Amino acid sequence: MISPRLLPLALGLAGLSLVGCGKKAAEAPSAPPVVNIGQESVTVLQPVELTDGPTLSGSLTAERQATLRAEVAGKVLSISVEQGQKVGRGAQIMRLDATAITDQATSARATIMAAQSNLDLAQTNEQRMSRLAAAGAVAQSQLDAARTQTAAARGQLAQARAGLAGAQKQVGNTTIQAPFAGVVSERTVSVGDIVQPGTALATVIDPSSLRLEASIPAAQLSRVKIGDAVSFTVTGYGDRTFTGKISRINPAADPATRQVRLYIDIPNSGNTLVAGLFAQGRVASQTRTAVAVPQNAVDQRGIEPTVNRLRGGMVQKVAVALGIVDEATEQVEITKGLAAGDTVLIGAAQGIADSTRIRVTTGVSSTQRAGR
Repeated sequence: MISPRLLPLALGLAGLSLVGCGKKAAEAPSAPPVVNIGQESVTVLQPVELTDGPTLSGSLTAERQATLRAEVAGKVLSISVEQGQKVGRGAQIMRLDATAITDQATSARATIMAAQSNLDLAQTNEQRMSRLAAAGAVAQSQLDAARTQTAAARGQLAQARAGLAGAQKQVGNTTIQAPFAGVVSERTVSVGDIVQPGTALATVIDPSSLRLEASIPAAQLSRVKIGDAVSFTVTGYGDRTFTGKISRINPAADPATRQVRLYIDIPNSGNTLVAGLFAQGRVASQTRTAVAVPQNAVDQRGIEPTVNRLRGGMVQKVAVALGIVDEATEQVEITKGLAAGDTVLIGAAQGIADSTRIRVTTGVSSTQRAGR
């Protein structure tokens, strides 16, 4: 039992003890907070197929395409095909009025007959003058004149025959035919139209000879070569992917855009694709299977790129070495620093600080700190 005189001292000592205990409790370190993230913020690395190559865009054109033009003047008498119709080689497309040209051919035949008669007469006269000259009955100059007349008559006959051949060719030009098997893509005249030489009448294309004419930046030229595969999509065909191969590379860049044109052959035996459509795709310069991460998982702001790896519930900032970039899938190859099976942070979670404790939860769509 404490003496009344010592009670104040005991109470003072007890107060000091309580103050000391409170101070120690306040100074005790608290556990670090845990960051909750959703499953969409992490990915487990697995080997994937990566393709490296520049992107490109352009349009589909036909390698074999012919615009049929009038070679003679005349009226369009008949049209045998419509746009979109298939035609065989030599098939009649349309026919022009050949009346005037037929008259020219008839006149040329009459001219030939007259020239032939003149030649026969000149040859007979030359033979007669030759006999007389041999007998000394006529001068040599008369024989020479007869020979000159024969030569002139022979030239007139040749000219008349050439005129007939030209007229007959012009008659043939009044029938417009397909130069190869294909499809009539355009018809620009109608029955009754009057056309002049050079007027465009119709266009025939060979759908099986389609090619993609596309451009890439000149800086990407070293990444492509003839024979490289190209995969692309076409407007109007959804997500369907088509393939082709580079057959030619233009040796000159466009001076305005600094783009280089590529010509890609496309197998289109089923005539699935049509000319004139817009396409965009990528050259497959190299393809290989490797460990890769999404591009948004890599922090390249420092001296060397880093990736946030999740191991033992703790964030670890890992320095990595990068390989090829697959621009289509937005993934980059990891050649050093990570391995298959590692878990890395992606998206917004990629910015979480090193050594932070992480808990991956189901149904959490964004980064949340415990207690919020």
